Amino acid sequence: MRTTATRLAVLTLLVAASSGCGDLARQGRSPSQVIIQSLEGASGADPEEMGNPVLSDVETLVTEPAPCSATAPCRTFFNDLGEVTMSVILKDPGQSGAPSAPSTLNSVTFTRYRVVYRRADGRNTPGVDVPAAIDAAVTFTVPESGTVTAAFELVRNTAKREAPLLALINNGTIISTVADISFFGRDQAGNDVMATGSITVNFANFAD
Repeated sequence: MRTTATRLAVLTLLVAASSGCGDLARQGRSPSQVIIQSLEGASGADPEEMGNPVLSDVETLVTEPAPCSATAPCRTFFNDLGEVTMSVILKDPGQSGAPSAPSTLNSVTFTRYRVVYRRADGRNTPGVDVPAAIDAAVTFTVPESGTVTAAFELVRNTAKREAPLLALINNGTIISTVADISFFGRDQAGNDVMATGSITVNFANFAD
């Protein structure tokens, strides 16, 4: 009986330790935590109109430059843009009356990001049900105080000439997706930091 109880106690401790290691792995070693304040996007045909959801037009009619005109518009396609606003907080806020203040070492520089598209119906095969994921470079620094806003490519123009988006030009279908965007970087002490957000992207041949 004593041996059984001892084994159960050891097992309980191992499970607790394993759980703690998992939390530590997810949080990372950096004392900095990046907060995504906002995540928006815009159609490449109208990049100033940032918002959520994003209406990604798989084909756009343009009337300029020549030889394009109002009577003979040209067919083209654009990449769609995203815009993220971030700030930094400390994982350890300090004690009441003596809060911790971030330093320059707590600022975070991001150097790459990944976009993965998914559908609510679970049909998520890249190149068949949703566009292929994006792995790309981007460089910006989130300061230890205040915020920073950075732009990135949300939908590649080449994706609009590949399955499944190419078929949307003629079939009138709308593909509704959620784009999960993960940014990867390091604080100034070299600790890895990741921040993730999501945005709705609806693909179709919208009216121009």
